[in-house]
Amino acid sequence: MPANLTPEYLDAEQEYKAARTHQERIAALERMLATVPKHKGTEKLQADIKRRLSQERKEAHKKGGSRSAPVFLVEKEGAGQLALIGPPNSGKSSLVAALTHAEPEIAEFPFSTRLPCPGMMQFENVQIQLVDLPPLSRDFMEPWLPQAIRHVGEGILVVDISDPDLLEEIEFIEGLLEERRLKRPRMLVANKSDLDPTGEDFRVLQDLLGERYRMLAVSAATGANLDRFRREVFDLLELVRVYTKRPGKPADLTAPYVLRRGATVLDVARHVHKDFAERLKYARLYTKDGRRDGLMVERTHLVEDEDILEFHV
Repeated sequence: MPANLTPEYLDAEQEYKAARTHQERIAALERMLATVPKHKGTEKLQADIKRRLSQERKEAHKKGGSRSAPVFLVEKEGAGQLALIGPPNSGKSSLVAALTHAEPEIAEFPFSTRLPCPGMMQFENVQIQLVDLPPLSRDFMEPWLPQAIRHVGEGILVVDISDPDLLEEIEFIEGLLEERRLKRPRMLVANKSDLDPTGEDFRVLQDLLGERYRMLAVSAATGANLDRFRREVFDLLELVRVYTKRPGKPADLTAPYVLRRGATVLDVARHVHKDFAERLKYARLYTKDGRRDGLMVERTHLVEDEDILEFHV
């Protein structure tokens, strides 16, 4: 076996071996090809992956399959995408239903969610995609679920604050994610806060896990803290909204350019138009609160959320 195979490649290879359908094998092979180290020692391996990928695509086409992504890989829409993961009956589907126009199946019995259910959540003037995924459980787990979580990238751990086995459930999920080399969520949402009226259970959970997660108690049933959830998700994705204006004209504050935190004036200009960015000399910076009114800034200036830029070429 060629040396220096990455953990990401080895994980994709395991997914390929466990795949049951052509589309699952195609997705795993594509990831293997993307993560295999590119050097002389892996040339034969790369060729073999390409050969197997070509064969799988041919077989899928013969059987009426398409070259589109498997049904469990949700195409990103909006300003960002987040997967809701958690144990059975944690209320993930109820959260998606309360925050978006999606209509996931909601039931009292576990494992009612069998396929990803995406929905668009509105935060002020941007939309963020939430993806409700089947539960992670010792009893049963969809074989493709780790791949779906990896595809989304960023997740939120949703738990039932009234669950007596809550800590064991969290421990199992953390162990599973580590075993599959999946990124642990940075945020934990304690759902069903209406069943914890004094907040004592949530405070105990904060004491135990507060150093590992950003934590928020919400209730999909009553709507408690859902507005704060929207803001927390926006901040978690590290997004910034930037508006533009013409000299002497007001800014259009309804349709921002959405970029990742750390973006510069030049990055914003590239979003407006590639050629425009190449001719950019400088920009004037305005803020909605009037703190900065026409301050001249360089192309390398870091933008902040809700900055207003007036470009000069």
